[in-house]
Parts: sequence; structure tokens; C-alpha cells
Amino acid sequence: MSSHDTHDHAAHDHGTIRSYVTGFVLAVILTVIPFYVVMTGGLPSRDLTVFVVLATATVQIVVHMYYFLHMKPGTEGGWSMISLIFTLIILGIMLAGSVWVMYHLNANMMPMQPDM
Repeated sequence: MSSHDTHDHAAHDHGTIRSYVTGFVLAVILTVIPFYVVMTGGLPSRDLTVFVVLATATVQIVVHMYYFLHMKPGTEGGWSMISLIFTLIILGIMLAGSVWVMYHLNANMMPMQPDM
């Protein structure tokens, strides 16, 4: 391995044990919250439950990108930030599309009544 390769490798931030543990703990918490809300029916409204699940999913993706993929604003000359913004746009499209499809499937494919 040349000295150039070693220098490039050392320039990248690979995180510390503390940052990985922090990311892991946040990921577990952000997984347990929607699971608990859905399994216990702890929220009064279905819309609020959907909002909590989608919000925690969004935050969890950002946590994964920050702590595990090391996509931070100042790294790699701003390209990581552009990747983050692109990912958030794709995430928004996927979440909105998924909710839209599930809503329309629910509305259009309800079981028929026996008298129909």
C-alpha cells in the first residue's frame, strides 16, 4: 500500500465506538416507539398513529445516514450534504406514495357486503 492510499484512508471519518453505540441506541428507540404505539393502540387516532410511525421512520433514516454512513454536512466538500438532500427527497416521495397507495387500496378494495 502506498503512502497516498494510507493518507486517503486516514482522512475519512470512520466514527468511534461511542458514535456507533449512540446510533445503535437511537435506532433501537426509534424502532420500539412505533412498535409499541401500534401493538398497544396507545394513540387515540389512527391518523396520529400513522404520523408517529412515519415520523420515527424518517428520523431513523437520518440517524442511520449520520451515525453509520457518516454523511455529515462538512465532509467530502459538501457532496455528502447533496446526497442527504437527495435521499430525503426520495424518502418523501416513497413515504407519500406508500401512504397514498395504502389509502386507495383500503378505500377501493373493502370487502363486499353480503347483500351486494
